[in-house]
Amino acid sequence: MTVELRHLRAFLAIAAEGSITRAAVRLHVTQPALSRTLRQLETHLGVGLADRSTHHLRLTPAGIAFRDRAAAAVAAVDDVLDPARAGAGPLRLGHAWSALGEHTGRLLRAWDRTHPDIPLRLLRVDDRTGGLSSGKTDAAILRDPGRIAGAQTELLVTEARVAAVPADSDLARRPRVALADLAGWPIAINTVTGTTGLDLWPADAAPAGTVEVANTDDWLAAVTAGRAVGVTSVATAAMYPHPAVTYVPLTDAEPLGLHIAWRSPPTHPAVGELVRLLRSLLTAP
Repeated sequence: MTVELRHLRAFLAIAAEGSITRAAVRLHVTQPALSRTLRQLETHLGVGLADRSTHHLRLTPAGIAFRDRAAAAVAAVDDVLDPARAGAGPLRLGHAWSALGEHTGRLLRAWDRTHPDIPLRLLRVDDRTGGLSSGKTDAAILRDPGRIAGAQTELLVTEARVAAVPADSDLARRPRVALADLAGWPIAINTVTGTTGLDLWPADAAPAGTVEVANTDDWLAAVTAGRAVGVTSVATAAMYPHPAVTYVPLTDAEPLGLHIAWRSPPTHPAVGELVRLLRSLLTAP
């Protein structure tokens, strides 16, 4: 049996809907036909992708691992066939938060100067891969790249960490703080794209609790409201200045690595030029 694009689209619809019945409605096909398509894909791969033994369909571990690869493959095909990108088209640079911090403007100006015929679009995508796994971006600036299937990553620089504290708090009047100084406060933690977890604190100085958020805007709102303090990189201080927040240097938190990641092979012909420009900008004195 030959696997076609429709098999991947069918699986992704099932994964998104959590139900073959709802996915069939979404795709305008019958439920038996969609079930056969899923079985054909599983037979080809030699693994089960979805557990249908319970009332609610759930992806198997193999299905979860396959989902990102399938999404990237479908996105790549859609991208190739997009009339708007028939030429080189815009180069899409994703980021989960804070982009390149204070270097963001320098990058965009340098790119416009050296590549006037190829627009560079900076896109914030609230997932850990900055849209790379889903095919929404051609490259991404990441601080916690982990392992991204089918992608290359390169460390560019490291960034110091700072504490984000309410401007009217005692902490805001200090020239610097340690992690233990924050332990009396709840910690705002971005559970979707953040790089801060409770394991950052020593065992004898655990924070008072957590305030979980899903994006940078909500993280900042928790701090401005005085509900929590946060730990982030200096890039956030540059990109998100706020009169109700003071960013204070942290003395005992490991710096964060700033990485560039891209698909291999690249999904845009100018990805290599972008990587080289980033190296030049971020390693210059």
